[in-house]
Amino acid sequence: MKETISSLGLSELDELCVQTIRFLSMEAVQKANSGHPGMPMGMAPAAYVLWTRHIKCNPANPRWHNRDRFVLSAGHGSALIYTMLYLAGFDIGLDELKKFRQWGSKTPGHPEYDPDLGVEVTTGPLGQGISNAIGMAIAQKYLASYFNREGFPIIDYRIYVIASDGDLQEGVASEACSLASHLGLDNLVVIYDDNHISIDGPTELAFTEDRAKRFEAYGWNVQIVPGDGNDMALFEKAVKNAKKEKGRPSIINLRTHIAYGSPNKQDTAEAHGAPLGEDEIKLIKEKFGWDGENSFYVPQQVLDHMRKVIDKGKEAEVVWNKMFGEYTNEYPELAQEFKDSPEGKLSINLDKLLPKFEPGSSVATRKASGKVLDALMPKLPLVLGGSADLTPSNNTKFAGAKDFQKGAYDGRYIRYGIREHAMGAIINGISVSGLTRAYGGTFLVFSDYMRGAVRVAALSNYPSIFVWTHDSIGIGEDGPTHQPVEQLAALRAIPNLLVFRPADANETAQAWNYILEHRDGPTALLLTRQGLPVLDQTKYASATNLSKGAYILVGADPLRRNAANKPDVLLLATGSEVSVALSAAEALAKEGIAAQVVSMPCWKLFEKQSEKYRDSVLPPDVKARIGVEAGVELGWHKWLGEKGIFIGMSSFGASAPGKVCFEKFGITAEKVVEAAHKCLGK
Repeated sequence: MKETISSLGLSELDELCVQTIRFLSMEAVQKANSGHPGMPMGMAPAAYVLWTRHIKCNPANPRWHNRDRFVLSAGHGSALIYTMLYLAGFDIGLDELKKFRQWGSKTPGHPEYDPDLGVEVTTGPLGQGISNAIGMAIAQKYLASYFNREGFPIIDYRIYVIASDGDLQEGVASEACSLASHLGLDNLVVIYDDNHISIDGPTELAFTEDRAKRFEAYGWNVQIVPGDGNDMALFEKAVKNAKKEKGRPSIINLRTHIAYGSPNKQDTAEAHGAPLGEDEIKLIKEKFGWDGENSFYVPQQVLDHMRKVIDKGKEAEVVWNKMFGEYTNEYPELAQEFKDSPEGKLSINLDKLLPKFEPGSSVATRKASGKVLDALMPKLPLVLGGSADLTPSNNTKFAGAKDFQKGAYDGRYIRYGIREHAMGAIINGISVSGLTRAYGGTFLVFSDYMRGAVRVAALSNYPSIFVWTHDSIGIGEDGPTHQPVEQLAALRAIPNLLVFRPADANETAQAWNYILEHRDGPTALLLTRQGLPVLDQTKYASATNLSKGAYILVGADPLRRNAANKPDVLLLATGSEVSVALSAAEALAKEGIAAQVVSMPCWKLFEKQSEKYRDSVLPPDVKARIGVEAGVELGWHKWLGEKGIFIGMSSFGASAPGKVCFEKFGITAEKVVEAAHKCLGK
């Protein structure tokens, strides 16, 4: 007997569309013989209502700035978003559904950031998507406060999220959702797919808290839609209520059933992460009166109806374009700034604004960074800053910065609280708005808490900026719990993440210069707590060479070069240890040993330089090499070769003054000189 949902007030066409979404999703998974069919089947009615009645977008121009954002935080259910994007008319054809999870397809196993296809963020690591969405909501609030004028709401989009039990269980989401309420992000609507099933089995195995009460305690607007996920009239009412809500983000607890309609696998963990099987799919189709043998079938009336999303989107954008034209006449400078920002154009010449630090003084690079921000940020209104409750330590708040708070959305400084993981994910969400960028600070040792978000940023090429201070045992008395030793190497191991560890104040300024111009991926800036000598650029090479990743800070004295006119030994260092290498070079020079000091603030940038340049900095035939860095050795073998020696950490740190730590752990000029002697056989 045919099972219908028309009794719930939907038309036959609505029902047909929902069934088509279900069947395409489960067939994509089945053809790939890999994936998660259950979630798309249970959430098909909700997705249908969202995309046809609420989400404002234009598939013909996916990057239209005032589009609503949709985030499938439950990224394992990716077949659902691909099906919706195909039916709505984005650049994903039916053939791409048939290539689900295959090499080179537009339909990877979990959604990967591609706004041209309608995929707003990379999701799959649970909790990241919903936390990104909170960053998107922050960006929208700030942009509206900055660009909108009376009668010109050029920024008024919303952010919609589908989240799973897994999203709500991950700690990052708890951190982010707590902050979202504090900030009153009423432009955010989360639909919680409450299907009671995870990979291990029923969620009650480990997840029995009252989720609605938890979000009520956060301060969210909470609505519960009972039933089986098919009462779309009730669900739509909840969405409409959420859109009317003022001063609070909204979550709709939608009770659904995983693999809805499957005679043998509905409400089972098996349907969460494995194909249903050809026989089961036939049974499901027959249950709903479909031909069990006809795969990837899309009724023409369904496609015609769903493609109305294109017409609605075009009409909405035409209206918006007309308004923006009038806005341009009234506010030409703001309009030009709006147009330029997505292209990555900066309205100022950073070089002219960068502070210059004079030699002879000692400046912690975190303090130098603060002075750079003081100089630049007032001129960069679309860059938002923040810190995870370490503002005085990170020096991330710039002069004149106003806090971003509920009712004060024109503020550019975000108080993340002690929520490092959420901060990373929220920075990512802000930085994919298309107009804004964000940076946030904490201690380097706590980059471990942020690693999930940093990895996603690197994978997705988000232009996020991560600032980590207290970058070594130089932090001193706080001891090994707060002294990072392995974090620098771990961050360098992440593909596509540019990690900068400047040697002094002027290199710090140049690092910010590069970072703010760089929009092709995330960057990390590692800064000292302790003061470092400001290097004399009339004596040593200019800090502008930082853009090459590594450079000869001081070459060996030509009068002391060896017979091959090469230095005897190369001293390679980063950050605070560059000064150690310079002191060692001076001591070696007194012994008649020609040492060349190389500052290596960003390894990945150096790797991108030509072989000729790299060989000029690190002559291949100079095998005596010493690497100096207050971290673990991992990665240094690439630069040191078989005969090189590393001076650094091989253990955790200790609680003692920073200078004492460096002495006790042997990161000193004297130890570098000893290593040079050993390399040279002396």
